[in-house]
Amino acid sequence: MTIASPSKQAGKPDVSFTISEATAASLGDGIKIPNKHKVLVQGVQSQCLCVFSESSSGDISAEGKVAQRAEVQPIVSKTYLDLKKRQIEDAGRPKHQVQQLKEMPRSTYKPVSDHKANIEYEEKKKEEGKRIRQDREVVLDLIFAAFQQHQYYNFKDLVGKTKQPPAYLKQILQEVCQYNTKNPHKNMWELKPEYRHYAKSTEDES
Repeated sequence: MTIASPSKQAGKPDVSFTISEATAASLGDGIKIPNKHKVLVQGVQSQCLCVFSESSSGDISAEGKVAQRAEVQPIVSKTYLDLKKRQIEDAGRPKHQVQQLKEMPRSTYKPVSDHKANIEYEEKKKEEGKRIRQDREVVLDLIFAAFQQHQYYNFKDLVGKTKQPPAYLKQILQEVCQYNTKNPHKNMWELKPEYRHYAKSTEDES
């Protein structure tokens, strides 16, 4: 960069600087930035501008007052006009553009008619839809009959034996059964003591 101040007019310095050709061509795409600029030096009588500095410890100090300010402006030339034209064209160009592909992209996977999770969900929904709520007394008979065979059941097995909607069955189970939360029968249901009228075995009867 070269700075020159060849003359003074009306007490104001005439300052300009020139950028090297290599720097001016740094944008690429055949577009150059203007390499010649002028510097406008103006006073700041209507403003109070100061320069401050901050130390590593965070202390702020006043270094001085700004007496003049300088504004850099490119000199109007063909290079400058070409640059502004390019900027206007880029601003008006849409961000999304339609581009026709010469070859259609090939899928790396085979399409499926449905996903496994969706199929399982639909089957479960159909299965639950077939379960019709029976009268409470009928469901109780089914529960007691099941516990005549075994003392402990998990919830899934009871749903299978009674064919009742899970939420409805659980409501009835909470009335006549207790849920074990400790070993050795953790997560299993059994009848409450007042409902444990198990059938006697053949050995007891003899």
